[in-house]
Amino acid sequence: MKNGFMNGVYPASPVHWFVTLAVVFGCSLLDIDISFGWMRSIQSLSRVFQANEPLNACVAVVMFTTVLWIIMIVTLRYTLKLLLTYTRWMYEPRKKMSLVTKIWLGLVSLFVGRKPLLYSYQGSLPKLPVPSLDDTMSRYLRSVRPLLSDEKYRRMESLVEEFRNGLGRKLQRYLVLKSWWSTNYVSDWWEEYVYLRGRSPIMDAVMQQPTTIQAARAANVVYAMLQFRRVVDREELRPIMLNKTVPLCSWQYERQFNTTRIPGIDTDTLMHWKDSTHIVVYHRGRYFKVYIYYRHQLLTPAQIEHMLQQIVDDCQTPMVGEEHLAALTAGDRILWAKARATHFSRGVNKTSLDAIEKAAFVLILDDEPRDIATNDSEKLDDFGHAMLHGKGYDRWFDKSFTLVVCSNGRVGFNAEHSWADAPIMGHLWETTLADEFELGYTDDGHTKGQMKFTPPKPVRLQWELSKECQGVIETSLCVARDLLSDVDLHLLIHDQYGKGFIKKCSISPDAYIQMALQLTYYRDAGKFCLTYEASMTRMFREGRTETIRSCSLQSCAFVKAMEDPRTTTKERIRLLQAAGETHQDSCRDAMTGRGIDRHLFCLYVVSKYLGTESPFLKEVLSEPWRLSTSQTPHQQTDKLDLTRNPEMISAGGGFGPVADDGYGVSYIIAGEDVIFFHISSKKSCPLTNSTQFGNILVKALGDMKQLFVDL
Repeated sequence: MKNGFMNGVYPASPVHWFVTLAVVFGCSLLDIDISFGWMRSIQSLSRVFQANEPLNACVAVVMFTTVLWIIMIVTLRYTLKLLLTYTRWMYEPRKKMSLVTKIWLGLVSLFVGRKPLLYSYQGSLPKLPVPSLDDTMSRYLRSVRPLLSDEKYRRMESLVEEFRNGLGRKLQRYLVLKSWWSTNYVSDWWEEYVYLRGRSPIMDAVMQQPTTIQAARAANVVYAMLQFRRVVDREELRPIMLNKTVPLCSWQYERQFNTTRIPGIDTDTLMHWKDSTHIVVYHRGRYFKVYIYYRHQLLTPAQIEHMLQQIVDDCQTPMVGEEHLAALTAGDRILWAKARATHFSRGVNKTSLDAIEKAAFVLILDDEPRDIATNDSEKLDDFGHAMLHGKGYDRWFDKSFTLVVCSNGRVGFNAEHSWADAPIMGHLWETTLADEFELGYTDDGHTKGQMKFTPPKPVRLQWELSKECQGVIETSLCVARDLLSDVDLHLLIHDQYGKGFIKKCSISPDAYIQMALQLTYYRDAGKFCLTYEASMTRMFREGRTETIRSCSLQSCAFVKAMEDPRTTTKERIRLLQAAGETHQDSCRDAMTGRGIDRHLFCLYVVSKYLGTESPFLKEVLSEPWRLSTSQTPHQQTDKLDLTRNPEMISAGGGFGPVADDGYGVSYIIAGEDVIFFHISSKKSCPLTNSTQFGNILVKALGDMKQLFVDL
């Protein structure tokens, strides 16, 4: 409550109230009326209560001070909000900032305050602006030009002009109207229609290197995560600041813990509970409820390890249908919604399901060891598959995230995507690793510290699953197995060079990698394709993501030059740098609310509400993203020092392909010399092969480096 109040008045503080009170009271004693008669009016009203004059004067001073303080808070917040709408600084070189940007930077530094809490800036963040229809249409045409023949491009120009001068104007007016009353004109529709109305299974993952003893490793990681939850709940986590100056929206942290996706017939819902005093543990087909608080105190790592070891040592067999129960969360959403209403709405099944859904998170104690060897691609790929989908029945895919600890202590987690984007889980993961490093282990691999008392025993969850319910579970498991058996996942550790070398080439590391991916896809498929790169819009309130269309005229020119032996090295470098700058401009446009795809998506939603059809929007939203990419951010916390502890570098996370005949590529630029790639495709597609794509990518990165070596 205290921090909530502090966030509510930020960037002002209670100290400012006392300072203002002292100034007003001092002026009152000197018979200087700085209220222009307001305090005399308040005093006259106070006389109605027949209070003495000194008391009336004090009441008037306090009331005027409070009003003045509130006016100051509102002024500061709206001034900061106005300052944060300025985005031209992103388009200027850091060493050549304009005078306007320098003045803006000084004012922002003055108004952001010194000790912000997690949600301190929420009230000061501007709304995501609706781009102009003309700008979006122009950017769209420019983005598809390299992908269309002259004839198809002329046809698309015709569709764009028809939409721009007709239905588009009407839809734009409705969308602008929506932006006036909604906090963010994209986020609610994006969450509902893209995430929660998806009827297909949901799987996602992030991975990291482990330690040794399963129960000890799990205990320290669980404890560190719960410590992070406490900091978030108390709103004490420092907000992420872009370039250490511009605050990013912290809204997504609210649903990180105690959150579950509930299946529905038409649309799913996200359920979030204010608090949870337990986690749920799955081990060898059995579910346990484990209390992590005793008398309002968080249990210690040693106590948590003791409880988890009890589960590992437990030899009971799973109840009928219990082992494969989580397959319901991996299969068809409609089937799961009907089964939930029919078989889990009463009795012990409802009680046990409530325990899972209301848990802080789910912990999986895998009964198999996993290994990660940088020189063994098979082990890397196997670990990636284990974290991404497991066996299809041993991950509770509806939870906001599921922590996975292998029997030999290696650890990772699987994250549901609808409640937040990758950077939020990345922040938790980095902080957890840093805190776990501080917690440490004894020489024999157990958690440090002594148990002051014996913690409560884990509670075995009970199930009464009918044959009909077991049949539904097995049906979902068949769907899940078909999906996971079709996943072609390849993990690539590129350690020939990394960010350190790329920066010397005067190119953004992200743009450099995107150009390498364009070259790789062209060499793999023999053509260019519509390419998706996720960008954040968290400079705006409740912002999530926007699309960067990485395939551009400039990137195609660079790729063609690389494949043309007649092109000189100098010309190839020039084209690479030009393509990189174009990509950076697209990234800046996306981050500042000038993207293409979220605007078109929202116009499409408006058209559906109005019951109108747009040939242009229908065609645009059906275009396949055959190359879907995303960079996982790194080092969001200053607790993680990769220079001192390079062994704590994270391999990042992965996801499946968006198109059946395409690739999903996630990458993380870890430190100065390593880049991790997670490449996915479908085995059922004869046109794709993740390992082959990875090999071509290594060759493309090598060829690009050679350009600068030969110069």
